[in-house]
Amino acid sequence: MVSKIILDCDPGHDDAIALILAHGNPSIELVAVTTVHGNQTIDKVTRNALAVARIAGIAGIPFAAGAHRPLVRTPEVADSIHGESGLDGPVLPSPTLQVDPRHAVDLIIDTIMQSPPDTITLVPTGALTNIAIAVRKEPRIVERVKEVVLMGGGYHVGNWSAAAEFNIVIDPEAAHIVFNEKWKLTMVGLDLTHQALATPDVVAAIAAVDTGPARFVLELLEFFGQTYKEAQGFEYPPVHDPCAVALVIDPTVMTVVKVPLDVELTGSLTLGMTVADFRSPAPEDCTTHAATDLDHAKFWALIVDALERIGEPDL
Repeated sequence: MVSKIILDCDPGHDDAIALILAHGNPSIELVAVTTVHGNQTIDKVTRNALAVARIAGIAGIPFAAGAHRPLVRTPEVADSIHGESGLDGPVLPSPTLQVDPRHAVDLIIDTIMQSPPDTITLVPTGALTNIAIAVRKEPRIVERVKEVVLMGGGYHVGNWSAAAEFNIVIDPEAAHIVFNEKWKLTMVGLDLTHQALATPDVVAAIAAVDTGPARFVLELLEFFGQTYKEAQGFEYPPVHDPCAVALVIDPTVMTVVKVPLDVELTGSLTLGMTVADFRSPAPEDCTTHAATDLDHAKFWALIVDALERIGEPDL
């Protein structure tokens, strides 16, 4: 069965790989790409998304720019990980696609409301600002969305603080809105994505594809690996965002458990923490889930397969 997704992203090295995976897998129909502030400013991440689209040969779907800042807080960027451009390392081509004139929030709403119920999956891999604004502007999308599979949070670890993950803590109010709506939501957080390491065997498998997009991914991993080693001490870089796409493609690629989730808004040490209540079995009406364990080989096989299917797009 083919899943129709809206990828809401802030490219970002791992967002770029998520976009390539979504485009290259036959089980995914990428119906729209929206961008949001996060890894860099909205102008930079939008430009990056369009450059990746050219590299991967993505055409015929709308790309729209969204929120340029959090709902309440001062904007932050992750230049220590992603660099000044948000996608440092590779030389990016000039985009050929034009940005859709609609705001990303309106594109999200239009796409969901014009599609049959339970057909659109939202895959946010950046701050949740666009999704939160969309819910507030058109609350009927909640009952029409098939599910939300997001990269963000973590039930044991943080990365931007001791307790909080970057995508959540840069706009915790937006995350609180999204986590507390009554739709099926799965958090693919750091506990899972820190298992998605680009180990030497993974790099070798990608190198063997030997196409332009594959070489682009290798350049992403090289830069990403160096900054992750310097900033967070990882021997090999974890690629977070493709994990959310992979779960939509193949639910057997990871273990997911139903668990109540919420977002901390007031703690001086825990702002943006995603709190999972594992004390007892989740109640019947619980709509939130957390990913726990990754099949590393199956996950990376999906990415290699997507690169092989994409081949050599005509740039």
